[in-house]
Amino acid sequence: MTELSDPPTAAPKDLARSPTLFELGGRTIFVAGHRGMVGSAITRRLARVQCELITAGRETLDLLSHDETEDFLSSRKPDVVIVAAAKVGGIHANNALPAEFIYQNIMIAANLVNSAFRAGVRKLLFLGSSCIYPRLARQPLREEELLTGPLEPTNEWYAIAKIAGIKLCQAYRRQYGADFISAMPCNVYGPGDNYHPENSHVVPALIRRMHEAKQSGSTSVTVWGTGSPRREFIFVDDLADACIHMLQQYSGDLHLNVGTGEEVMVADLALLLADVIGYRGELVFDTSRPDGSPRKLLDVSKLRALGWMARTPLRAGIERSYADFLTRLG
Repeated sequence: MTELSDPPTAAPKDLARSPTLFELGGRTIFVAGHRGMVGSAITRRLARVQCELITAGRETLDLLSHDETEDFLSSRKPDVVIVAAAKVGGIHANNALPAEFIYQNIMIAANLVNSAFRAGVRKLLFLGSSCIYPRLARQPLREEELLTGPLEPTNEWYAIAKIAGIKLCQAYRRQYGADFISAMPCNVYGPGDNYHPENSHVVPALIRRMHEAKQSGSTSVTVWGTGSPRREFIFVDDLADACIHMLQQYSGDLHLNVGTGEEVMVADLALLLADVIGYRGELVFDTSRPDGSPRKLLDVSKLRALGWMARTPLRAGIERSYADFLTRLG
């Protein structure tokens, strides 16, 4: 399969905007995964909504257990469920832990979607990832490209689980009329990220490596891969705002892409990170490490047709991310 490049398509006129605004004020909302980067950003965003927020940590609720999940939702009876819980990580983690990535993410999706339906939840938002699309799908990635070709091997386990989550939402909508929707964000970064040097995504991993190199006086920092892949990044608080917008404005079978509509080459991203962090050493690209997909730019025209656009420029978001990292160091 060869990579093609098409211009963004206009959003269809019949895009399923909710017939009336789904008001979140006065609702009881359960955020699954509230301690993670995305979940914590969503809870911050919901603080501006007059709603009752429900959360449960792993010590209280095991989302890998269907019985625990069903009992929890049946007893608390939230109006809205946001599925931000997931087993996540970068290329290394996906390659090293394929069983954990596919099993845990399928179980989280299946348990929450089924239990939400049985508990009478009014609306559910399932969060996935742009890795659901074929490795060489036409760019920018339209929602309709799903299942049109082979996945990127370095993250297919996670992708298959997220595709299963999308299809669960579609199946419950088609069979039972459940108002379950799905959002597929591009690469997410920001406060609350995982800064593990090997198991994290590219932005937090490089923030940590460059900061430590700056502190130690190291003359070089290694960047995994060739630096040639292009990626799209969204600041986590922008993603949280998009989730709230979708809950209020969207009710449709099709998952919606969430991104900025802009991409950057990994090599240029590394230079930007070095500039923000103040690291002046050499960037060494380790070509023995996998690149992943050559390009992943989302077509976000459908979400823009619903009246939402990302607001945080990449440099500003990275500055806030580095400030968060420094705060975590104490």
